[in-house]
Amino acid sequence: MTALQDRPTATVPAPPAVERPGVARTALVLGGFVAIGPLTIDMYLPALPTITRELETTASAVQLTLTGTLIGLALGQLVLGPVSDALGRKRPLLAGTALHVLASLLVLVAPNLAVLGALRVLQGVGTAAGAVIAIAIVRDLYDGRAAATMLSRLFLVLGAAPVLAPTIGGELLRFTSWRGIFAFLAVYGVLMITVGIRSLPETLPPERRQSSGVRGTLRGYRGLFRDRAYVGLVLVAGLTMAGLFSYVSGSAFVYQGEFGLDEQQFGLLFGAGAFWLIAATQLNPVLLRRWSPQQLLVTGTVVGAAAGGALVVLAATGTGGLWAVAGSLWAVLAACGLALPNAPALALSRHGDAAGTAAALLGAIQFGVGAVVSPVVGLLGNDAVAIGTVVVSALVLALVVLVAVVRPWELPVPDDDALPAAAH
Repeated sequence: MTALQDRPTATVPAPPAVERPGVARTALVLGGFVAIGPLTIDMYLPALPTITRELETTASAVQLTLTGTLIGLALGQLVLGPVSDALGRKRPLLAGTALHVLASLLVLVAPNLAVLGALRVLQGVGTAAGAVIAIAIVRDLYDGRAAATMLSRLFLVLGAAPVLAPTIGGELLRFTSWRGIFAFLAVYGVLMITVGIRSLPETLPPERRQSSGVRGTLRGYRGLFRDRAYVGLVLVAGLTMAGLFSYVSGSAFVYQGEFGLDEQQFGLLFGAGAFWLIAATQLNPVLLRRWSPQQLLVTGTVVGAAAGGALVVLAATGTGGLWAVAGSLWAVLAACGLALPNAPALALSRHGDAAGTAAALLGAIQFGVGAVVSPVVGLLGNDAVAIGTVVVSALVLALVVLVAVVRPWELPVPDDDALPAAAH
């Protein structure tokens, strides 16, 4: 990391004034765009066996359509982030959502798995618009504590949508085929385009845009990698996301395989875990009135690592049974919910002049780490010890990065003038 150059530690000036909609309206509209991602990823999961039968393929081949979505989501962010820095936020956001709508409609006539897989990649690219540009818009409008507060609102959506999406998909299958799920996604996308046109202002004025072509985009990414603290914060965000994805990928095997719960009981415990994640993200704005994002990030990471260690010990020794494992997992999720909004807020506060590019790299790394974690949990045995091992490894490494690379005590403390927004 010695090649990385430190950025000045002076307080980052607030961005120039732009039209700022109300906090509640901003959270609702951006949350609606962010929700497109988890809905697209998770709504069709209950239909995977049916798709396997209808398209006469294998379960593992159908699961690759999910991988294709994640690939499109990661690559799309790397492209659309810089595009939004050059053209403004609103047009790329609406165009990406329109691509998602088109791909969803084409799924209705997809004749085979290969076409479905290609369309899922396109869906992922379109979905990336909401994922990355929403975060860039937050950075355009808010800074410091206020940015962390708004990101907490968006993480409420990211926490709730994956839990609700399979349920919504399952209910839709009562009335329609699996293709009907994609028709629902298309209708939802059209609704969000309409809302975006009417309710979302352009938050990046022309004088702040950066239009420098492919070479300029590559220079932008190279510049981000030269910022030691930014790189560290992005790694911390990705490693924290690894803790979250380890739970998502392995919890069904733990609750149903180890403890013999049925599908309904698993759903209740899974939802309870989501509650603690959501609760922590919504507690974050309250805590930001007293403590800085740096302090909350460190606290969340330390608590998460400790909870992961407790999970390993309790699961390996069989102490406490189901409720000991569930309680440890809930503590991990709450800690992740406390850390996740603050790492991106601190990272983006260092690059307000290129928020789209900075948010794109952040999102791509987070989803990339998440995609890697799922098979690791499986390779380690898909049990509670495996989840705990991944959590401890990821969050201890995150702590090392915080101390050795980020050095949060050297980061500027956000100005208190952002606090009024945090109070909403």
